[in-house]
Amino acid sequence: MTESTLPPASATPAADDHLARRNVLVLASAQALAGAGAPIAISLGGIVGFYLLGTDKTLATLPVTAFVVGTALATLPAGVLAKRFGRRKGLMTGSLIGICGGLLAAYGIFLSFFWLFCLGVLLAGTNSAFVQQYRFAAADTASESFRPKAISWVMAGGVLAGIIGPQTAALTRDLLAPTLFAGAFVGLSALAALSWVVLSFLKFPPVVKRQVIAGGRPLPEIMRQKRFIIAVLCAVSSYALMSFVMTAAPLAMMSSGHGTANAVLGIQWHVLAMFGPSFFTGSLIQRFGKERIVATGLVLLASSAVLALSGQDLANYWGALVVLGVGWNFGFIGATSMLTDTYRAEEKNRVQAVNDFIVFGFVAVASLSSGGVLNAFGWSAINLIVFPIVAIAFAMLFFTRERKAA
Repeated sequence: MTESTLPPASATPAADDHLARRNVLVLASAQALAGAGAPIAISLGGIVGFYLLGTDKTLATLPVTAFVVGTALATLPAGVLAKRFGRRKGLMTGSLIGICGGLLAAYGIFLSFFWLFCLGVLLAGTNSAFVQQYRFAAADTASESFRPKAISWVMAGGVLAGIIGPQTAALTRDLLAPTLFAGAFVGLSALAALSWVVLSFLKFPPVVKRQVIAGGRPLPEIMRQKRFIIAVLCAVSSYALMSFVMTAAPLAMMSSGHGTANAVLGIQWHVLAMFGPSFFTGSLIQRFGKERIVATGLVLLASSAVLALSGQDLANYWGALVVLGVGWNFGFIGATSMLTDTYRAEEKNRVQAVNDFIVFGFVAVASLSSGGVLNAFGWSAINLIVFPIVAIAFAMLFFTRERKAA
């Protein structure tokens, strides 16, 4: 027998959402700062790799992949730290790792050492695994009715991240001139340091001691639930496809003659589209249901591919990235809300960590393969791959919904 540290989220009365709202504000602010590291690494990672490599540019997108791999590798340790030391200390540890990662990446650029730069970006990606836990931390103290809004409002902090990240990159890229781009990763470290300060204001309720079966249900039993399978499948489809297309987009824009500035700005609009809908996604989930919002997200992902295949003008690239971002928002937040229905309070850390490990494992594969597919088959092939994956996820979601209705 053991003791759980929190009562079930569904048992938290709506009157106690005052604490949840406070934590949402803290976590959304931290999301705006720590989350800004992702746009910096993603928009500049491939470009820095392009300049650091010699004549063979096949591995140019490897730094972006390193960021995603760092996220995937850290998901399980992040869950263990949260369970052992609490959410607050665990999340603050992630910020410290982000500080180190940004500085190491900047040093790698300064030395023109591609692999050291990749290692620094990988560590910066490790912090992203902790940032991904912000949405679950918001749900921990929220009532069942407030939970979708808590998740989406924290994700809304990504709107500011989408502005802060690219602007930080633009303002600091020449900070260490004549070494270009190194200053941007020093800026990434500074943002991680600010997020550490913000996270220190998190508060969670006192430990509630109650007897439960040790650790809750076995993990395989939880993972066999149809709702768990569908939630993870839709999250994987939304995030992996988004990463697959987004990783290739800056290099595709440069190849089409649109320049570095337009590529970075395109990623900025994409990130804003990813997180902007979060202000009302929670309300849409409450009104229309989780499955319908996920389905809408999948349709938007397919629509972004249609737009990208329609031409190679700058409007096509930017438009596709914006629609791709909104599709990711609906698909990923909806899938996250579905996942919270599949576990009990004493099971949350394990299930959340396994979910993120699976999701970001596939995201890492998608990001790694993106550069190779782009070099071998071109931008059109990148977008054609979207359709069969969306079709499979949509069919599974529809089939489960129909069986539930029956």
